[in-house]
Amino acid sequence: MAQITFYSKPGCMTAAKQIELLQQSGHNVEVRDLLVHCWTGEELISYFGDLPVREWFNEKSPRVKSGEIDPAAFNREATLTLLLADHLLIRRPLMESDGTRLCGFDPATLHAWVGLSAAGLETSAKEDYGSCSQPTSAPQLCP
Repeated sequence: MAQITFYSKPGCMTAAKQIELLQQSGHNVEVRDLLVHCWTGEELISYFGDLPVREWFNEKSPRVKSGEIDPAAFNREATLTLLLADHLLIRRPLMESDGTRLCGFDPATLHAWVGLSAAGLETSAKEDYGSCSQPTSAPQLCP
């Protein structure tokens, strides 16, 4: 099975469900804190692939939900600047395995990428992997 590096927000219950699904399918998951990782622009962009720039944003971020930030209003460069300044704006999880990087958690995409067990596929059909919960403590962002 795959070795997956999984960047998420600490304390997020949805991330815990996502990790559990991957582990249930036999994958080894190394969890890292997306909020404190010292991202470079090049590294961060490598997770987004062909996603439209507006989909680089975490739609559950308080700044997006409040309307302070409209993801459709930003170009690639402005979006990257925002994401590097405020990691809560980054769509998650960010995952890497065997040189391939992905953004977001779509069970069908994951199944095609690393495979999900029959039980994992059954579970994924019943679970909500799009909700978000607040972390239990506020992390320090990378300087």
